[in-house]
Amino acid sequence: MTRVKLIGLTGQSGAGKSTAAELFKQSGMTVIDADALVAKIYESSSACLKSVAASFGQDIINPDGSLNRRLLAKRAFESKENTALLGAIVHPFVIAETLRILKTLSGTAVFDAPQLFESNMDAVCDIIVSVTANEDVRLSRILGRDSVTEEQARERIRAQFSEEFFRSHSDYTLENNGDISGFKARTSALIQKIKAEVM
Repeated sequence: MTRVKLIGLTGQSGAGKSTAAELFKQSGMTVIDADALVAKIYESSSACLKSVAASFGQDIINPDGSLNRRLLAKRAFESKENTALLGAIVHPFVIAETLRILKTLSGTAVFDAPQLFESNMDAVCDIIVSVTANEDVRLSRILGRDSVTEEQARERIRAQFSEEFFRSHSDYTLENNGDISGFKARTSALIQKIKAEVM
């Protein structure tokens, strides 16, 4: 069986990766959403959730057994060390599920993963696309999108790789500092270019 061609889609929080992922999906490609996989893995009483609670506090598990996402995010983004610790626990579960899904696919797929590099999944990608934006733009978007304080949003930004890192480790970089229509046009053009390369 021919191995599926895998496009790694990543980027900074608030840069617009989800918009790019939706455009890849609309183009007909299968998109594997790492965040959705994490949500599935965090299901009540899962081995992953128990491991996370052991490191970040049993109170991150709600009385009904579900995950208190806001409390976990607060603790995980307090420092780069905590962010790395959470990743070290969760990434193996995500990788295993992603590889299982890939075995069922053919052609070209997109792995939409905010922590593509941290999980080392970039090593199995044929093409890597990163979405970036200036810090002030990302801060504004995070504050408008998530129920967090400015300091929490800045902690999240500081916990991630720099724009320079994404640029130097990617085959293509999509900037998203302006209007959404322009970003969508550039993303669509890149998708067509990639399709011509891999399909």
